[in-house]
Amino acid sequence: MTAVALASAGSRPLAGTGVLLRLALRRDRVLIPVWVAVTALMVLSMPGTLESLYGTPAERADLLRGTAANPSFRALIGPVFGDSTGALTAWRVGVYAGALAAVMSLLVVVRHTRDEEESGRQELVAAGMVGRRASLTAALLAAGVANAALALLVTAGLAGLGVAGALALGLGLAGTGMVFATLTAIVAQFTQSARLARGLTAGLLGAAFVLRAAGDAASDDGSSALTWASPLGWLENLRAFAGERWWVLWLCTLATCAQAAVAYALAGRRDVGMSFWPARPGPATGRLGTPGALAWRLQRGSVLGWGTGFFLAGVVYGGLADGVTDLVGDNAGARAIFERMGGRSGLTDAFLASMSGMLGLVAALFVVGSVLRLHGEETSLRAEPVLANAVGRVRWAAGHLLIAFAGSALIMLLAGLGLA
Repeated sequence: MTAVALASAGSRPLAGTGVLLRLALRRDRVLIPVWVAVTALMVLSMPGTLESLYGTPAERADLLRGTAANPSFRALIGPVFGDSTGALTAWRVGVYAGALAAVMSLLVVVRHTRDEEESGRQELVAAGMVGRRASLTAALLAAGVANAALALLVTAGLAGLGVAGALALGLGLAGTGMVFATLTAIVAQFTQSARLARGLTAGLLGAAFVLRAAGDAASDDGSSALTWASPLGWLENLRAFAGERWWVLWLCTLATCAQAAVAYALAGRRDVGMSFWPARPGPATGRLGTPGALAWRLQRGSVLGWGTGFFLAGVVYGGLADGVTDLVGDNAGARAIFERMGGRSGLTDAFLASMSGMLGLVAALFVVGSVLRLHGEETSLRAEPVLANAVGRVRWAAGHLLIAFAGSALIMLLAGLGLA
């Protein structure tokens, strides 16, 4: 009877998908609601802020003129297509909300695919009456549930500004999230490490942001080929609240379906736990003499990635500094915000101080991730053989803490160089 049941499950590649989906949603009962709530609140809080800053037609006209004339500001946020509250909301937070939806999706997909295989749990699940593609399908459906919840909240929250525009923005955010969910599913087939899968997909997201930024800097209407080469560019060219282009949603749909088909094809050509890019064996003899050297070896990629990102962010913010006075113009509300964030030593200095403070807050994420590497080394059982030698726990932990503290100083230094 067992052999017949297993044969039946093997002939049905999606067998057990519903059970695995319920398990995934139960495991993510905190992760998904937190990401959805934070992203939705960022979007829904923007209309009130914009109305207080740009409450008159003259102030909005100044904003549109300043944005059109400032390539650096367009690269950072994107072009603005209308002066209504809804259009300004989609312009101000659309790209960044789309990026957050993409990060949420990649975390969910990696958690229920490569993480499960790396921990060995997927092998136990696959030994039961579970189809070959059930786990991948459940992961994508979990990401779909998260993005659908985000779309519903955004649509309902902005419906007062215009139902069509709210629906377009909500669907655009969900579509962007699903494009990166299926892209993550492809990347997870090539890497043997969940950390590498997250890092590569995050790198692709960064590349999409850079493409959009380069295209928007070159064109003030989103028509650049570089903008159209990025899913984040599709989101802004949807033009929510500014004459919606509904056909742009088909780009997200086609990309999602095509990438999902590729991910399913790749998943059917490899064994559980394996990858198309197998991990390379290390050197035959050890070359790391101290726990600090080992910590640096484990975290140097993260430090390099964060440092590069902060330097580029500093360059972008530095490029905005010369035009911030013209952009703010006579808007007393916007000027007061920058002065409260950065002091009263001049608008340009206040802007740079406020951007430095924001980068400092983001740098805290690097510190948290770096310190949590200690927990990851323990749970993956890699710390045990290190501590089995003449290495104390304090000395072992100190190496990772040194990377966390020194690395945060280094990436902020690189951000300062970029600002300069």
